Amino acid sequence: MVFCIFSAVYFLLLCFAVKFCLSIAVETISFGQSLSGSQTIVSQDGTFELGFFSKGRSNNTYLGIWYRDFAEKTTVWVANREKPISNTSRSSKLEISEDGKLVLRDESEILWSTNLVLSQASSIEAVLLNTGNFVLRESSEPSTIFWQSFDYPTDTWLPEGKLGLRILPASSWEPQRLISWKNSEDPSPGIYSFVMDKDTSGGQLFLEWNMSERYYSTGTWTGEVFASVPEFSYTSKFTLVSTPNETYYTYSLFNKIILSRLVMDVSGQLKQLTALRGHQTWSETFSLPREQSNVYAYCGDFSYSSSSSPSSCTCLQGFVPFSNENDRINGGMRGCERKAPLLISNLNPPDNSEEQQLTVEECKSACLENCFCIAYANVGSLCSMWSGALLNLKQVSDVVNNRQDLYVKVANSELQDDSGDKKRLMVIVAVVVSLVGPALGGLLIFGARKIKRRGHGKKDSSQDLLSFDFSSSNHAIDNQVKNVNNAREGSKNDFDLPLFSYASVSAATSNFSAGNKLGEGGFGPVYKGKTLKGEEIAVKRLSTRSGQGLQEFRNEILLIAKLQHRNLVRLLGCCIEQDENILVYEYMPNKSLDFFLFDPKKQVSLEWETRICIIEGIAQGLLYLHQYSRLRIIHRDLKASNILLDSEMNPKISDFGMARIFGGNNSEANTKRIVGTYGYMAPEYALDGIFSIKSDVFSFGVLVLEIVSGKKNTGFYNSNALNLIGHAWDLWILNRALELLDPSLGSPPAVAVLRCINIGLLCVQENPNDRPTMSNVVSMLCNEVVALPPPKQPAFVARRNVIKANSTSSNAQSVSVNGLTFSSLEPR
Repeated sequence: MVFCIFSAVYFLLLCFAVKFCLSIAVETISFGQSLSGSQTIVSQDGTFELGFFSKGRSNNTYLGIWYRDFAEKTTVWVANREKPISNTSRSSKLEISEDGKLVLRDESEILWSTNLVLSQASSIEAVLLNTGNFVLRESSEPSTIFWQSFDYPTDTWLPEGKLGLRILPASSWEPQRLISWKNSEDPSPGIYSFVMDKDTSGGQLFLEWNMSERYYSTGTWTGEVFASVPEFSYTSKFTLVSTPNETYYTYSLFNKIILSRLVMDVSGQLKQLTALRGHQTWSETFSLPREQSNVYAYCGDFSYSSSSSPSSCTCLQGFVPFSNENDRINGGMRGCERKAPLLISNLNPPDNSEEQQLTVEECKSACLENCFCIAYANVGSLCSMWSGALLNLKQVSDVVNNRQDLYVKVANSELQDDSGDKKRLMVIVAVVVSLVGPALGGLLIFGARKIKRRGHGKKDSSQDLLSFDFSSSNHAIDNQVKNVNNAREGSKNDFDLPLFSYASVSAATSNFSAGNKLGEGGFGPVYKGKTLKGEEIAVKRLSTRSGQGLQEFRNEILLIAKLQHRNLVRLLGCCIEQDENILVYEYMPNKSLDFFLFDPKKQVSLEWETRICIIEGIAQGLLYLHQYSRLRIIHRDLKASNILLDSEMNPKISDFGMARIFGGNNSEANTKRIVGTYGYMAPEYALDGIFSIKSDVFSFGVLVLEIVSGKKNTGFYNSNALNLIGHAWDLWILNRALELLDPSLGSPPAVAVLRCINIGLLCVQENPNDRPTMSNVVSMLCNEVVALPPPKQPAFVARRNVIKANSTSSNAQSVSVNGLTFSSLEPR
């Protein structure tokens, strides 16, 4: 009898656990079960969890999916984002209804459902998969899926998830959108989205404001990468899938040890966040647009951003931030309201500005006399007037040609000074109107160019590139740049670097003909040019699609014009005219190092002695930047394609657009904007944004290993090692380092080869403090009798199949993925 009672109690407890304690290693909800209260289900591998949650001070509850093992809940999907559950409710539950729907009920009200009627509901189950996909499927045949959350993303795109277009019963296409949260505590749909458009060729994805105004594009799909966002492919493989019922992109990670998510953030930026499994910290890999100020209407009504502080917003005079905190998102400002209301109320303004052919005074009078006019701008004889909220205003530096004065009407009470005298009714605010409608943008540009052509009576001091005598001019290396900004204003006499006219630059390159094109990088295309005296030059032209911009252009001029060293490329001058940003360099007839090094046919021309000279030249150039130049400079983008070769194969370091200056005794800095090339980045920089001279040392070490082996650091996906660094380390600890040598080199001295490999491995050690300085490196290269210390394990040595060897190497886990590198960090 006692045994029977015990068995009965045990059976009842077991049933209770199965039905009500779903969070205990259960990933499934079956017909007849429900999920409510604090109950959750967990994916089989423990990565994801589904249940009810609330955010911050909100009184609302939502059904969602989140990463389970993170201290701060990271939500990736929300079912009822438009119909939250009140916290006072105690009857809400998720269950499979009798008609086969997955339903979220609150008392008798249905807050959310799959809207899918199925027969045989008893054979259906809802399962949270290891991918984070919540599916409704046939329990006896798991491959038969009736509904999945991956078809209905919220703000997050997970690996294996979908983003594209689905066909509806009426043969119309419905886009799948990533839609931002309203704010950090409210998952209801916000104003920013990420979407594919069926009417756009090239498979582009767009960032949109209010589901109407597009402000960023990924560029066309090449079959492997998006043209404008190569960052997408650093950690992931993207695939375009087309079927009769849907067309979508999906992506997978190169290594499952990494967690990754693409999020349409409340800031209006699409962000990729990554973490290592077991580490409860997310790192931002990149964001699009790269600059916060490029998000459409980021500052909101009657507010503008500044190029000196692009992430902050300032109200126009007479306006204050909205008093309602719900209008602020993550500390950012979502617009301003008047301090004092105007006499006119209940305005119903048109969407676009109205244009008329009026003089400045006529335009002003027309706006003053129009009760509905809120602002006006005048370009030449073109008068533009606005009636309503002013969006997307941005204050820019004097470098920009098409800056305009916008005149904004404010309440008269705002224009009283301390003595009570009235100021002007119109407040002049120096801002640029960033495309308040495409028509206005085109007209402003047309007007600015027309004014520029008139020249206001000023004489253009640009020099003729075709007739310029570079042999007798040392401007590019002897003179310092005094004021780059004045170049945009026409004060070219204060700009010591030669400024060439656009017409002469165009003529020197045969109008930038395709036959003269030498290549293209992140900055833009590079063309070969020739002066009338036969001197050859290289012309680098900033592309309008470039991920880099005016800041990098200005940075390169300021830095390289102050540097002079035989192993640094020489800047001859620039052109800042007609919205063009062009740099003129000395011509390097042998192009760049990667042109030879990674081509099986051309690498044979790089003999061992030539490669040693290239290594030594790069080291000397870096040593000059770090220690002997007038400015202490960190290059931050050292790679094979940025090493140019002259007629004698001497190396010259180029591309200083990403470089940073260090003053005084500073040796380390931190940045939120990670720039450079993955595969050459030091781990502390790629993961935490910390860079120093040791970051360049790491990149140099990668270069040394590439020069010795003739292989790219990221070209080892079909081998045990994930990258060249890991492959070199495997061979080193097995005493087989000579196998790293490029076979085309024959049999150079083994001691010299091993010494180079040793130096390369010393430079790529994980701890920056363990890496040598460039002064030490130059000493190691020049003094062959000095013994070298043994290298410690490099930063990235993860392997697909771990090599078993008797060695003293560390067993610390690390991973390198397609050039974007991660390391597991252990306390020291």
